[in-house]
Amino acid sequence: MRQMIILLVGLALAIPGRAASASDIALDLTTSWVGFVSLGIFALAYTLVVLEEYIHLRKSKPVLLAAGLIWILIAVAYSAAGQSHAIEEGIRHNFLEYGELFFFLLVAMTYINAMIERGVFDELRNWLVKKGFGYRALFWLTGVLAFFISPVADNLTTALIMCAVVMTVGEGQPRFVGIACINIVVAANAGGAFSPFGDITTLMVWQKGIVEFHEFFSLFLPSVVNFVVPASLMHFALPGGKPQAVEVEGSALKYGGLVIVGLFLATIVTAVSFHNFLHIPPVYGMMLGLAYLKFYGFYLRRRSMSWTGHSENPPESDDGDPYHFDVFEKVADAEWDTLFFFYGVILAVGGLGFIGYLAFVSEFSYGNLGPTISNVLVGIMSAIVDNIPVMFAVLTMYPDMSHFQWLLVTLTAGVGGSLLSIGSAAGVALMGQARGQYTFFGHLKWTPAIALGYAASIWVHFLVNS
Repeated sequence: MRQMIILLVGLALAIPGRAASASDIALDLTTSWVGFVSLGIFALAYTLVVLEEYIHLRKSKPVLLAAGLIWILIAVAYSAAGQSHAIEEGIRHNFLEYGELFFFLLVAMTYINAMIERGVFDELRNWLVKKGFGYRALFWLTGVLAFFISPVADNLTTALIMCAVVMTVGEGQPRFVGIACINIVVAANAGGAFSPFGDITTLMVWQKGIVEFHEFFSLFLPSVVNFVVPASLMHFALPGGKPQAVEVEGSALKYGGLVIVGLFLATIVTAVSFHNFLHIPPVYGMMLGLAYLKFYGFYLRRRSMSWTGHSENPPESDDGDPYHFDVFEKVADAEWDTLFFFYGVILAVGGLGFIGYLAFVSEFSYGNLGPTISNVLVGIMSAIVDNIPVMFAVLTMYPDMSHFQWLLVTLTAGVGGSLLSIGSAAGVALMGQARGQYTFFGHLKWTPAIALGYAASIWVHFLVNS
């Protein structure tokens, strides 16, 4: 067992192009005080993450601290064994994993912020409000839109936009708002499961090179089933009739909004092309796509200077200027707490893997229970613990399983968070946005229906992809 742990940890942390020396052999710290204290630190940090909504402590703080403390403990143990060099390589490996994810997400968040500032999503919301749809039609429309927008935008932004719609038209109907929010969370998570851009977990799997871009679309039918099954059951609990008409004046769309949408799509195509045809990590394609936005921002700046009559830099506020646009403001508005949270999670989980715990879990779970049961449990676990550390742990363990099983764990990690309101970023955000109408226990009431959709999506995956 000790040899297997050493082998798996070595494979997880191997750096291509460099043969391992005798001094780089991983130490088994799983039964040492270093291992036990590291587990306690991670458990405490993640408890604080789960309690974020109640104690109002940003989730990045405890995991950043935990990551640093865990690697300090590992460094002490390895220094005592005369293997300090292995620590540097282990940290660099995990930091590279994070670096690629960081810049990829930073570009995506910048584009999303630019589209929000240009009123793209507000215009979509206004269009839905003005159409005068009934409650049941709005329930399905917001769900379907969440399902198809989240593969391109992230599921959190998508859920917030659709929730704004149902809260606007569903004023005075808390039952409709609550059920519609549950549907939006399920739809956004399901839609994100069949696209590398839809969820952090799918992005990690794609960047790791385990699943190719086009192969994610084989999860489309299971994702549809995951959304449609609980939505069909919730449909019968919706109130009938139409909401009171809401007047919306003017257009929320600013100059250049649709152009930025096009540039974002071009950025996605660039990232995919870099990966598929040039065999360059997709993050480099995303950074090239950021140049598209920066050049268009320069064009808007020139238009703004003409509008305001300024020969130097335009004023910081728009003051009615339809061309005012600062790309660095959009970078600054990125979800920095989320980005630092990812750093803490990846380095902390990577540290536990370096100690040997992930190899131990891999041997116990995937070796004894088998890949199917283990991958189904990954989805259930992601409803309790965030799917990001769970998926990163699986990727670090890198169990020996078929391509079909890698698609299965991608599906379950993506949609499993819908089982509870706290299981995904979309659910947590909507509990704050629709406070008192979308609640933990309101979502829990429909967990059996969502679990039925979860099981049905796995069944469909076996049916169409085996």
